[in-house]
Amino acid sequence: MPEARGVTLLRRSRVGHLATADARGRPHVVPVCFAFDGRRIVTALDEKPKRVGPRRLRRVRNIRVNPHVAFIVDRYDEDWRRLRFVLVLGVADVLEPGTRAHREAVARLRRKYPQYRGMRLGERPVLRITPRRIVAWSAGRRARPTTVR
Repeated sequence: MPEARGVTLLRRSRVGHLATADARGRPHVVPVCFAFDGRRIVTALDEKPKRVGPRRLRRVRNIRVNPHVAFIVDRYDEDWRRLRFVLVLGVADVLEPGTRAHREAVARLRRKYPQYRGMRLGERPVLRITPRRIVAWSAGRRARPTTVR
């Protein structure tokens, strides 16, 4: 069932790629750690080295002017019959510290990534993606995208 495979890939994948665009439509793509609760995707603006503060990151600036995003996770295998991906098209927002949604997002991310347990995620914004459409593709029996939602 494509839906189950797509949701499973979103839940189990360790890294995804977040695509944002600025007000003029110029794209920006970054790899991110994330958590999916079955409804939304969250990703931390963590303490790994960056050139600017979390609120000045290009992905954050882009989301503030253009909340439409694409998010993709994929599974590569040398046996191309096992290839698959899930593409999420949605809208993103920035969760600021001090809100219930932010606390829940941080807790979800810390459960998935032990590395986050020692970071001060509670003091940093978190990005949240609300899917509008989810497309799952598998090279298995039918090599056609299936809209999950």
